[in-house]
Amino acid sequence: MIVQRVVLNSRPGKNGNPVAENFRMEEVYLTDNINEGQVQVRTLYLSVDPYMRCRMNEDTGTDYITPWQLSQVVDGGGIGIIEESKHTNLTKGDFVTSFYWPWQTKVILDGNNLEKVDPQLVNGHLSYFLGAIGMPGLTSLIGIQEKGHITAGSNKTMVVSGAAGACGSVAGQMNENSHIILCGQISQYNKDVPYPPPLSPAIEAIQKERNITRERFLVLNYKDKFEPGILQLSQWFKEGKLKIKETVINGLENMGAAFQSMMTGGNIGKQIVCISEEISL
Repeated sequence: MIVQRVVLNSRPGKNGNPVAENFRMEEVYLTDNINEGQVQVRTLYLSVDPYMRCRMNEDTGTDYITPWQLSQVVDGGGIGIIEESKHTNLTKGDFVTSFYWPWQTKVILDGNNLEKVDPQLVNGHLSYFLGAIGMPGLTSLIGIQEKGHITAGSNKTMVVSGAAGACGSVAGQMNENSHIILCGQISQYNKDVPYPPPLSPAIEAIQKERNITRERFLVLNYKDKFEPGILQLSQWFKEGKLKIKETVINGLENMGAAFQSMMTGGNIGKQIVCISEEISL
């Protein structure tokens, strides 16, 4: 079987702006045989996210994100439908998701690395599992819960410094005795600077004077809260309390363009690429 995939064509450099041409689409052969524990899946939706900019460098600067390799298939958040299964807990027709989904139209994956998802949680909007009812939504929810120092009846105000993207559009506070939650700064990702970027002496003085905390947050440190978090976000969505925005581009060939657009503010809400909407088997 011939399938299409996207590979890393070139690196923009630590201080360069990524462009669509950093990615290249090609055709490869996918075997018709799968081994025990594996599944063959058809990709429905793929995600492009700011953190991926770090993966374009030879060194990501972190120990929890690995770099993409030149001429190798790119991966990230994805969701698809199982077309064939040799895994005991996954069957044909199941919808599954992964944080490390290859940018490929069809792919054979280890079933143990996939998570089954229930379309009813999102009223059939499967792409929401890559956005507000997925990692970005969990980042917003758990970040506020764990680092926002929320207390009942405190009448606090929340300010989100970047509210047009996948996390900011779901969530985040700046005042005396306030708390700054640091979780991604897309404006700094094309610069070779440490994270979090150092503050100027003037800003540091204000922070100290007003008793403002500044804490980093990494959602991967709170995996035990993922399942209840997804259920909470889903409930709010169904009740109409959570408004979900997303920007959708169609076609695997547009993955690079979608990434470039996302990095320059071309999206409102989560940036999604629809690979295949047809879900019949």
